[in-house]
Amino acid sequence: MIFGNIKNLKEYSFLENKILECFDYAKNNDLKTFEKGSYQIDGDRLFVNIVEYETKNKEDSFWEAHKDYLDLHLMLDGCEQIDLNFISNLELGEYVKKDDYQALEGDNNSFVILNNEDFLICFPNDGHMTAIAYKKAQKIKKAIFKIKI
Repeated sequence: MIFGNIKNLKEYSFLENKILECFDYAKNNDLKTFEKGSYQIDGDRLFVNIVEYETKNKEDSFWEAHKDYLDLHLMLDGCEQIDLNFISNLELGEYVKKDDYQALEGDNNSFVILNNEDFLICFPNDGHMTAIAYKKAQKIKKAIFKIKI
């Protein structure tokens, strides 16, 4: 996993070109104005999901990981906590291939607080639990880039 802020992108020039394409897309498009939904950038190789939701108690959230895609979460508006742990430290549940969704159970070993312009890149071994309220529940808007591995 990689946690950062788009204001410091010069520090991340070593990243894979497919990941850098996401940052270019965010720079060249006002994602805050996008409606909720999925937007193709390069077919199924690279697309972005714009999501809006109310953060909630940790007990109402769930773990997930992905095998076929990297996730790049970019906060557009609001703040949320994302719990993290390696999937090797979690109990694996069912994998749903069509949704590239690996269910997981267990506890976090760390977390990040995603504020405006912060990003989090989750690799296949990175279990993550999103939508957790930090201090108080709030509505957030986020871009989730899906990068085919």
